[in-house]
Amino acid sequence: MSVKIYIPCDTTALAMGADEVTRAVEFQSGQAGLSVKIIRNGSRGLFYLEPLVEVATAKGRVAFGPMEVEDVPALIESLTAYEEGKGSEEQAFTNHPLYLGLTEEIPYLAKQQRLTFARAGIIDPFSIEDYQTHGGFEGLNRALALIDSGGPQGIVDEVKTSGLRGRGGAAFPTGIKWQTVLDTPAEQKYIVCNADEGDSGTFADRLLMEADPFTLIEGMIIAGLAVGANQGYIYLRSEYPQADKILNQAINTAYAQGYLGENIQGSGQHFDLEVRLGAGAYICGEETSLLESLEGKRGLVRAKPPLPAIEGLFGLPTIVNNVISLASIPVILAKGGEYYRDYGMGRSRGTLPVQLAGNIKQGGLVELAFGATLHNLVFDFGGGTFSGKPAKAIQVGGPLGAYLPEEQWQTPLDYEAFAANNAVLGHGGVVVFDASVDMAKQARFAMEFCKIESCGKCTPCRIGSVRGVEVIDKIIGHDNQEQNLELLEDLCDTMELGSLCAMGGMTPYPVRSVMKHFPDDLTKASQSKAQREQEL
Repeated sequence: MSVKIYIPCDTTALAMGADEVTRAVEFQSGQAGLSVKIIRNGSRGLFYLEPLVEVATAKGRVAFGPMEVEDVPALIESLTAYEEGKGSEEQAFTNHPLYLGLTEEIPYLAKQQRLTFARAGIIDPFSIEDYQTHGGFEGLNRALALIDSGGPQGIVDEVKTSGLRGRGGAAFPTGIKWQTVLDTPAEQKYIVCNADEGDSGTFADRLLMEADPFTLIEGMIIAGLAVGANQGYIYLRSEYPQADKILNQAINTAYAQGYLGENIQGSGQHFDLEVRLGAGAYICGEETSLLESLEGKRGLVRAKPPLPAIEGLFGLPTIVNNVISLASIPVILAKGGEYYRDYGMGRSRGTLPVQLAGNIKQGGLVELAFGATLHNLVFDFGGGTFSGKPAKAIQVGGPLGAYLPEEQWQTPLDYEAFAANNAVLGHGGVVVFDASVDMAKQARFAMEFCKIESCGKCTPCRIGSVRGVEVIDKIIGHDNQEQNLELLEDLCDTMELGSLCAMGGMTPYPVRSVMKHFPDDLTKASQSKAQREQEL
């Protein structure tokens, strides 16, 4: 009987040499006469351990990582000893220097509360049978039953009960958006998945699509049933070729197995789905700009109203939801809205997939119920900074999120709690900076990023970001600092209140956080690097 070995095929694992490790395992196991079956699963999200190799045993999967090609011979020796029954399982594996024990008991993973990512790293992302074995399509089956018993309103009501809010950053109640589309009469409606994941330090969408693509497909089918839409599009970031490959293969499999098309599982319901690659622009992550791009136009932001839920793709009612929002739908339908709502705090219900990145020792994905703190995430899960220096600032919510100082690291992960600190949770990206960071440069970067990525449609964003870079340069250069700090504050007001979308409206967040919490970095920015390091 073959020994099952799991080696991830997601982007991060591939970047860390997973294909090379796979070839080494194949070759060396053959040389040793060892019968193995290699399954290319998705990542568990423990990126600091990639490539994470797992071996199926009677007690469960045991993990080794981060595995490199030179570590494979010792692994083959351990596998041979295990297969031949030489001693106990512990004796066969524990001598390997990368042995981590049972995967599920690795503290980083064991302390999580995985709902949306419950199957990530466990199943074969290409196997619909594996997906079904682990609870896949239970949500769809219940949605079809609700359609038969009372119509689509029952599905929408479950989503409302769950308290799910948009996981792409805006945090708008998903059920209300769906209700609007359901109540808007039209012969054609659309479901659009915003998979143009562009925030710095974020990778949850990509990980989900590469590790468990059928969850997203199932969520989009349910969304279509809920509002009477028979066509869906996944607007995928063009820089995600592996996700593109896996998604398209999964979609083809879903068609072949009768989960997509004109007669879903014999129900008479119809839903088609396809992937469209994005335009390579950050602004196309904004929902109306995305719709323009999906229609084949330049990605310019639309004025609202009308809302996309009423006049969206091709001027018709459209649900636009983020990957994680849609991928949370199957568990909500399968286990009920109340089950999902019982996680979290306040108005922030369910779980949030947080992505730890930047200067962090143990980077990766952590899914927890709302209510955990940044300190808990960065130090209990992330292990502190990679450099070993004290952490200085944590940016949450992408390049337009505020830089939070140490006194705010006990803030619970909650949309309203973050808003009270003039910060945003956004898509859950957490980027850590150690004591060597120059926060003046980070403030400048925020304005420069806006300058480069603005669609150019509105003046406050298009011109304000250019002026912002110039004013910050003057402050750094000690040119009339007091007056220019006042000017920068006024400029932030103009951008925040006058911009057409969040691109210009949120750029002031990181800038103001530096002005408020790290003012010395701005006013002392003309010091030499040696002087600043001496102060540290």
